[in-house]
This record gives sequence, C-alpha cells and structure tokens, in this order.
Amino acid sequence: MSRLHDISQPLRPGMPVWPGDTAFAREPSWVLGEHCPVNVSRLTLSTHTGSHADAPSHYAADGQPIDEVDLSRYIGPCVVLDMRHAVPTVRPEHLLPVLPKSVERVLLRTWARFPHDEWRSDFTTLAPESIDLLAERGARLIGVDAPSLDPEVDSALLAHHRVRHHGMAILEGLVLDAVPPGHYELVALPLKLAGADAAPVRAILRELEG
Repeated sequence: MSRLHDISQPLRPGMPVWPGDTAFAREPSWVLGEHCPVNVSRLTLSTHTGSHADAPSHYAADGQPIDEVDLSRYIGPCVVLDMRHAVPTVRPEHLLPVLPKSVERVLLRTWARFPHDEWRSDFTTLAPESIDLLAERGARLIGVDAPSLDPEVDSALLAHHRVRHHGMAILEGLVLDAVPPGHYELVALPLKLAGADAAPVRAILRELEG
C-alpha cells in the first residue's frame, strides 16, 4: 500500500488564526454518560481555519463560492517543491531550476518549521509572475504552507487575482515539513459549505508507486 502523508493542520483550541479572524473552539453539546448515549460537539471556526481552500468569492465579488468550484482541481498528480530559500517572495527565478516542464498541481514548502503555536506575519508570499509561470506549465492548483499567497497587509491581492485569471485553485496553510520534494497524488477536497468564501480541507499526499 502506498504511504500517505497527512499535510493538514490539526484543528484545536489555541491554534493561530489570521489576526482578527474567528478563533477555533470545540465545546460539548451532549456528553456520553448515564443519561446520554453519545458525545456531540459544537464547533466555532472561520472558513479559513487551518488548511483550507479559498473560493474565488473570497476576493472577487462575482467569484464562485466554495460549493460551486471544480473539485477535479483538488485531486490528482502534484509536485512538492522546496522554496525555503525564496524569502520573502517566491519569484520565477526560484521556481525555474526545479519546476517540471509540465505540472497539474504545485505545492510549495516555504517554512523551515511550520509555526503551529504562534502567528507569524513574516510568511513567504508569491509574486504574480510566479503564478503566470505555473499557469504556463499547466498548473490547475497552487498550494502553500503559508496562510496566504499575498502579504498580511495587502489590499491588492495580486497573486490571488492572477490565480483567478488563470482559473486555478488555491490551498493555504498546508503542513509540508515531513514531505520530501517530489511527485505525489493530492487529495484535498473542501467541505461543501453552501455560499461560503472558503472551506477547511483534509489534505493528503499519496506516494506514487515506483
């Protein structure tokens, strides 16, 4: 059986979230015991909690919500590239030495160690020109371990808009620390939240046979 890599953040109280966004909470609604046969929990969270898929409606007034996106973009062959040296922005010159001539999905590792316990504003971003290059090579999805493709303080969202221009999908907040660069199969389906601007994903990489 092929080895699986779970590249999702664990959703837990106290996990870092985007400044000002909704903190994650899980509280018991029902508790297994003498007078109740089951445990049931109530969740409070942002649509952008942990590892998540951005919908076009997140940054474009006329964009699709997450329940209407093409799911085929979130399943299939992908390549993981090590971009830890590309600080503070992944530019085409960082990608060209390692980017295959043809790709469908690209995941970029930028953290030396994923910051599970603190919010970090100094995450690595993507230049719009890098999005163009990935699209030229056939990419249908771009995934990053950073919380966003664009800087924390940025209202232009140039990388996001280049992604939409090329009809690509976005995954953010992946955990790639334990994944060697190389080719994998990606499965990272967003929850079907009607009308939502994003959704958490359980992102998995499967090692390819041979």
